[in-house]
Amino acid sequence: MSFSTQNIPQLPPDPLFGLKARYTADSRSDKVDLGIGAYRDNDGKPWVLPAVSRAETLLKEDPLYNHEYLPISGFAEFTSAAAKVILGDDSPALKENRVVSIQSLSGTGALHVVGAFVKKFYKVNSTDKEPVIYLSDPTWANHVQIFDTLGLQIAKYPYWNDATKSLDLAGFLDAIKSAPKHSVFLLHACAHNPTGLDPTQDEWKQILDALAQYQHLPLFDSAYQGFASGSLDKDNWAVRTAIAHEGKFPIIICQSFAKNCGMYGERVGAVHLVLPEKDEKLSKAVSSQLQKIIRSEISNPPAYGAKVVGKILNSPDLRKQWEADLITMSTRIHKMRVALRDELVRLGTPGNWDHIVNQQGMFSFTGLKKEQVAKLESDHGIYLVGSGRASIAGLNENNVKRVAAAIDQVVRV
Repeated sequence: MSFSTQNIPQLPPDPLFGLKARYTADSRSDKVDLGIGAYRDNDGKPWVLPAVSRAETLLKEDPLYNHEYLPISGFAEFTSAAAKVILGDDSPALKENRVVSIQSLSGTGALHVVGAFVKKFYKVNSTDKEPVIYLSDPTWANHVQIFDTLGLQIAKYPYWNDATKSLDLAGFLDAIKSAPKHSVFLLHACAHNPTGLDPTQDEWKQILDALAQYQHLPLFDSAYQGFASGSLDKDNWAVRTAIAHEGKFPIIICQSFAKNCGMYGERVGAVHLVLPEKDEKLSKAVSSQLQKIIRSEISNPPAYGAKVVGKILNSPDLRKQWEADLITMSTRIHKMRVALRDELVRLGTPGNWDHIVNQQGMFSFTGLKKEQVAKLESDHGIYLVGSGRASIAGLNENNVKRVAAAIDQVVRV
């Protein structure tokens, strides 16, 4: 018995981080990174949010500041405030003690913990099979890896209509109707990744009605709250509406502060399980099992990022600054969407490019084909994902016209 390449095949590089490695190795001075989903300022530089800088200073100046272990469930000042951010300060679920919250390693860690939890415990009867996890087509590539690694069965539901560059609502609803009862539907709370296309409020109501009717579990991935529209309340509308739904079903939320606080490397996130009615015994059981998963995998969550975000969320002044920072980021990104669309129109680039403006959040599903994306990289030093997903945050006033001219060129070939 030994390790060998006969039973350990080498995998290709991760699509996103492999793309980043190629970008970094590129010696062209005018290269453009539209791949990795991280905010950049108008000079193309990483931006530490003013709210984060102020919180870090206050944290380190606190005479009680330390690096002690957190409880297994995480930093309570963070998780309780994070629940209010996603559910709303006036949430009936919070007032009625129907929410179980636990800290996670950002959104990815939250999804992994939830996957492990639902695989073992989401059952109507003890003899039920493990649930099927339904993912949008397309979705964030790591969604597939997370649940596949856990051994869960994965299925897809139609989402993006490539011909019309709009939501395939009929296909979405048909998938909900035909899925085995008590399936899990992963929903992007806002700023869908990779398309940037979100359902309208009316479409959300139809989706949530169907999920309730066919007895499925909504699992919200909330990675961009406040980052999409600039408003925390607008961006959590679907989550709050689901909780208030008369169907009275449980809901799970995976919440990340990587994007909306710019805390990418600190891995700050949370899991919130919302029960349809108060059940103290069940809440304690859920919490104990979530903590067992955390304990067995990471012992306890990291403290620094949670303390920084907790400081922001619990300080009125810092919270106000953070909300202003969200507007700064979302406004600049929307401005770049308009600039790119307008320049493509000015150039007379074949096709309709209004979808770039109609989408929201960090990404745009440009509609570019794989071979066109490859030409952008090889001929122009412009890097984006092979699916045509572009991180609009990588655009700025200094490169947007060059990017548009390059797109125009590869589209005309």
